[in-house]
Amino acid sequence: MPTTQTEPEPESAHVPGHRAAPLPVVDPATGEAFDEAPDQQPDALDAVIDRSHRAWHDWRIDPAVRSTALRTGADAVEAAGDELARLLTREQGKPLTESHAEVARTAARLRYFAELAPRARRIDDGRPVHSEVRWRSLGPVAAIVPWNFPLQLAAAKCAPALAAGNTVILKPSPHTPLATRLLGSVLTAVLPPDVLTVVTGREPLGARLTSHPGIRHVTFTGSVPTGRAVAGAAAASLARVTLELGGNDAAVLLDDVDVERIADRLFWAAFRNCGQVCMAVKRVYVPARLHTDVVEALAARAASVTVGPGLDPGTQLGPVNNAPQLARVTHLVRQALRDGARAAAGGHRLPGPGYFFAPTILTDVPTDSPVVTEEQFGPVLPVLPYRTTDEAVDAANSTGMGLGGSVWGTDTERAAAVAERLECGTAWINHHAELSLAQPFAGAKDSGVGVAGGPWGLYGNLRPFVVHRPKEART
Repeated sequence: MPTTQTEPEPESAHVPGHRAAPLPVVDPATGEAFDEAPDQQPDALDAVIDRSHRAWHDWRIDPAVRSTALRTGADAVEAAGDELARLLTREQGKPLTESHAEVARTAARLRYFAELAPRARRIDDGRPVHSEVRWRSLGPVAAIVPWNFPLQLAAAKCAPALAAGNTVILKPSPHTPLATRLLGSVLTAVLPPDVLTVVTGREPLGARLTSHPGIRHVTFTGSVPTGRAVAGAAAASLARVTLELGGNDAAVLLDDVDVERIADRLFWAAFRNCGQVCMAVKRVYVPARLHTDVVEALAARAASVTVGPGLDPGTQLGPVNNAPQLARVTHLVRQALRDGARAAAGGHRLPGPGYFFAPTILTDVPTDSPVVTEEQFGPVLPVLPYRTTDEAVDAANSTGMGLGGSVWGTDTERAAAVAERLECGTAWINHHAELSLAQPFAGAKDSGVGVAGGPWGLYGNLRPFVVHRPKEART
């Protein structure tokens, strides 16, 4: 496959910057390695970041040049869409239709930020000076992306950083390095040298990147414990951090909800990408009198969905991405079942090769079960009854996370009033996990620090620069 702008491919086991053994990449539909990527050593980052810093001096100058390059990059991503989508499905596992949608979203994000530029602002506070706030880029940005949406999240981090005039060192997850490397090749073909560099490898590569004194902004998506470590590492050089650390989103169904009308939307809000979405519905709270109806509606959909390899045309739900995550999902479900929960659908790993887990709807789940209190990040959904709306809101807010939440009901004004009480960054009414490129995306509590998306994402990659000059005296 094409290589990205990174350290050269090794010709022997002794090339500096590489370990002797490459990084194997596993197809989650088979559980077998099908390709490999460079496993770069942390000491290679010094040269990479030095080149990135030198490239920044020219890249930061002209916003028109950056805008043109990002638009051209979006066109190039679309032209390579079929190759990107197939490779993404192969290493990530999602259905090919979802991979095509991710590629399209990647191009759209590049195109969106190509049209954004910071605006200077004049401040008039009555003093005898002109004060103007301008904006300057930060320097090299470290962008670290997870394995669930490697292309879309790469663009979510790189596009605003590049549009703001920064250079980027992009590190994908070791589970999904290939499509990101290909994306890097596509984009570096239209960008100046060293403006974007993709590095791949096992830890401690990421730890070294986030703690490197040449990095001025670290933008990371991943788990809360790793996010804390990233923030601590970046603090050594006082680099800015933007952290999106996952969620345990609750959907609250009100007593006037039309179960059959919303069941499909609710199911896919939980199970898209095999439930491996940070802002997926991960808990459902239902009025006690509707609990059985909701469980049966969701279980029927779970039992009928087509699970299989993402490259198969009929597949609706692919595998869990990797063996450690499959083990975690399996453990959470088994523990819930031991504690008295019942699987209305699924509840087990599917036979055969690959990392497939049956779409699972759990009922009779203890409220303190880890499958409720923790983020499952898999094809599992507990459905819990409640007696009063206050009880449901309290339960929804009882987690340490606060990424998103939703309220479902026929009376949308009443639903909106309940949504106002959710402790989260984004609340939806009668749908979930739908975002516009133009809106801010941020979490509350342990779900993150900083803001991505829209103009907020652009300004998060800039620093203010204030110029004062005396007002001219009147004659």
